[in-house]
Amino acid sequence: MGFDLHLKLKFIMTAPPAHERHSDLSPSGSLLGNFRKELAEHAPFAQMAHADLDFFLSHASQHYYAPEDVLIEPASGVVTQLFYIRRGAVTGTRGLVAPMGDVFEYEAGDLLPLSEAMAGRPVTAVYRASADTFVLTLPVLAMQTLARQSPVFADFLNQHTHQLLALSRQALLASYATQALTEQHLEKPLEAWLQRSPMSCTPETPLREALQAMHQARIGAMLVTDTMGQPLGILTRFDILGRITLAQVSLDAPIAQVMTQPVLSLTTAHTAEDAALLMSRHGMRHVPITRHGAAVGMVSERDLFAMQQQSLKSVSSSLRAATDSASLIQAAEGIRRLAHSLLGQGVQARQLTAMISHLNDVLTEKLLALKAEEHGIDMRRLCWLALGSEGRDEQTIATDQDNALILPNDTTEAQRATALAFAHDVNLVLDACGYPLCRGGVMAGEPACCLTWDEWRARFEQWVRQGTPEDLLNASIYFDFRHLSGDATLAHSLRQEVVQAAQQTPRFLKQMALNALTRGVALNWRGAIDTDANGTLDLKLQGAAIFVDVARIYSLAHGLTQTNTRQRLEAAGQHMALAENEYGAWVSGFEFLQMLRLRIQLDGGAALEQPNRLRVAQLNDIDRRILRETLRVARQLQQRLQLDYQR
Repeated sequence: MGFDLHLKLKFIMTAPPAHERHSDLSPSGSLLGNFRKELAEHAPFAQMAHADLDFFLSHASQHYYAPEDVLIEPASGVVTQLFYIRRGAVTGTRGLVAPMGDVFEYEAGDLLPLSEAMAGRPVTAVYRASADTFVLTLPVLAMQTLARQSPVFADFLNQHTHQLLALSRQALLASYATQALTEQHLEKPLEAWLQRSPMSCTPETPLREALQAMHQARIGAMLVTDTMGQPLGILTRFDILGRITLAQVSLDAPIAQVMTQPVLSLTTAHTAEDAALLMSRHGMRHVPITRHGAAVGMVSERDLFAMQQQSLKSVSSSLRAATDSASLIQAAEGIRRLAHSLLGQGVQARQLTAMISHLNDVLTEKLLALKAEEHGIDMRRLCWLALGSEGRDEQTIATDQDNALILPNDTTEAQRATALAFAHDVNLVLDACGYPLCRGGVMAGEPACCLTWDEWRARFEQWVRQGTPEDLLNASIYFDFRHLSGDATLAHSLRQEVVQAAQQTPRFLKQMALNALTRGVALNWRGAIDTDANGTLDLKLQGAAIFVDVARIYSLAHGLTQTNTRQRLEAAGQHMALAENEYGAWVSGFEFLQMLRLRIQLDGGAALEQPNRLRVAQLNDIDRRILRETLRVARQLQQRLQLDYQR
């Protein structure tokens, strides 16, 4: 395009004083082409219109900074220009440099300082070149004009991390497009699935009339509503045999006599994933959809899943239908196939790990029922606990088993031996189903994990009141326990005891925090992603586990009973009166790490010795940037812990 854009792009090839760093040299036409090509390699420029790219270039100036030169610092005053890094790197340092200081690195393709430029205030960190660095600077006034004319640029400025996450998910969908089993997108709001109003009737409608209407309309369910359209109950064709025919109910009886009530429903704002999970958990085939309380539609299992005979409901049904260990082991393969399919559809980490954990629950519950019958165990007297990631509803594909048993206090030694044999048998079959035996022995089939309620209370009491740092490091997995099968009151009462004791013991919380601070975030002293000699890092130990630790500590400190990390972070953030975008960043960072772990494992990494180890060079540009930002959030979380507890 030559110089018809009236470009004022300027070049400095040496490092004069900051006030002289402008030149009137103009680039050649070929160099302009290179600029446009470079910009198009990075977000948000890759998604911007051609004319908007030209606007950016026509209002930008180029500058050079030698290593250790300051680009901008708090003393510079209100930010007047945005920096785009073309070559080199920039390090930002906030406060004193320390082993856990807030140091972060920007690289080629990054824009800074976004929030300060948007807010019209000074920066709070010192930004220095850490190598020979070329930047394009855009005046804030030009930035504001570009934001008004380019929605893509405006969205990026306003929601930087969210935009990167959205672009990352787009790339993920593209890479899995050929592997996905369906083109249906499970994250669509149910509003998008609505095609017609649901067939409904009043509670007084005679059965004869309701059944005739179902037959004529060829539908599988009749919704029963009040005069305002609010769902009161439901009758499906699968209810007819047991509730009407065999029960010999007169067809003149009102439908209210045999309908299922209360009816479980979702709103139009819920997603297809929510409907799928609700169906699986409650054995349902139809879910009414409401808007402002009134029924506006119905979604069936057939509507949601046509994934070549593969669905959440079909997998859970095959698990529940298993008659012995062999058939259960075979059915367990469906969990991994379904997870791979859902990842290809763009299902987020939160829903995907919840679905995996749910199906693992279904598998374990069925196995417990089979083995309890074999061993003569009455599960109504016991409580099987899920620990660790399963206790948090956050299981990935590559996960060992962590579980425990609560026995009633009147258990005899003979009954304890029977319970241990039963639990050990369950552990062995879970291993055959693809959930390896826990190397640390945290399993219900081990004597240390098969205790009476009083023994468990005493054990937690010892950890909380007198536990050494090493004791608590090994015991942290137990504090995420969740009832899975049997007498739920045993787990719930124990949870109340544990939370109350933890909240009342500052020493315990401090020890837990100090243990959490021993985990190293995968960032080097400059704030760049740090890898080993092979260019890899452990996403679990150097990333996700930090979020899990912090969530556990703050939830116990505030007396919260949640075990799920997302729920803990949100609840703790609210109790700490933090801004929603602050604890929202914690949640987004954690879930991004979970998604990366799932991608590695579903691509074959689960069969490796280290299924959580990521080769950073294999990430695309967007994911690498989000990973760096996520690790920065992890470091900031540790800094918060340090301020709150390391005194």
